[in-house]
Amino acid sequence: MATTKRGGGGEKAGGDRDKARPRIHSSHDGGFAPRAKRPKPAPPKRVEAKRPEAKRPIISASSSQGPRTKKARPQPMPSSSTSIASDESRAIAIAIAVAGIEKKAVGLEILDVAGKVDYADFLVLMTGRSDRQVAALAQGIEEALRKKNKRPLSVEGQNHATWILMDYGDVVVHVFQDDARSLYDIDGLWLDARRIPIPLPEGARGATDDPLRD
Repeated sequence: MATTKRGGGGEKAGGDRDKARPRIHSSHDGGFAPRAKRPKPAPPKRVEAKRPEAKRPIISASSSQGPRTKKARPQPMPSSSTSIASDESRAIAIAIAVAGIEKKAVGLEILDVAGKVDYADFLVLMTGRSDRQVAALAQGIEEALRKKNKRPLSVEGQNHATWILMDYGDVVVHVFQDDARSLYDIDGLWLDARRIPIPLPEGARGATDDPLRD
């Protein structure tokens, strides 16, 4: 019986297997090509939230003063030709002035102070040449207004009669002597007050400095 030699055939077969097996390179092998570096991933882009755009104000082409804005409308103030005083208080003031004219008062003025003070609508100023005339003026005013069912709330200064003050509510009367009127200068204190024209009877134009002043 023939025997097969395994020695030589086995080596040959082993050599063939070595040729067929792929060569595995070691990292220590000098002939190994370096591995290409992977590119680093780019950092993610930061996305910023868009801010809402502010609406630009509408600028008028006809104006160079900037954007048109709605301003609060100021409250109307009484002008020099407009009075907020009541008709009743005006009638009382004129009746007092007429009563003063009948008693020969001088320097008559009716000042419209409505809205400027809280105690009266009108101030009536007049001057007597002596203490006796000042007292007579106050008495004549009181009698004339009593006929219209109007009585003063108070009367002050009758003892010396240099300055008598009569309070008719919305109308306050000041009857002076010359020195007292110059000293207290109520006319000057109310230069911005509107002057009410006084209806003068014939021959009594000297009772006021300017009867038509308004």
